[in-house]
Amino acid sequence: MAKNYFYITFLLAFFFTVSVSAQDSKQLPKTQDPTGIEGLSLYPNPVVNGKVYISSKNDLEKEIIVFDILGKKVLQAHLTTKELNVSDLVPGVYIIRISEQNATATRKLIIR
Repeated sequence: MAKNYFYITFLLAFFFTVSVSAQDSKQLPKTQDPTGIEGLSLYPNPVVNGKVYISSKNDLEKEIIVFDILGKKVLQAHLTTKELNVSDLVPGVYIIRISEQNATATRKLIIR
């Protein structure tokens, strides 16, 4: 009987240690993605006039994909200028993925 208590205590201590270690590893701070777009600027956000301006340090051609909150692609465009027309999108919260050369960045976009 005493052996059973020993094994139960040992197993509980083991599982408790493993679960605490797993929780601690989830709370590590996120590091910045080194493949992000340098100097990326997305303004105004929230969008009120149907146009959003996207610029970066290099100002190269960008591929833009806008997703709704369910993950459905609602807009795709290639930008050679800084201006993106989003007037066809209904007001709400979107995710915008911006790709320039080999770098990609994702941001939240709010349209009012």
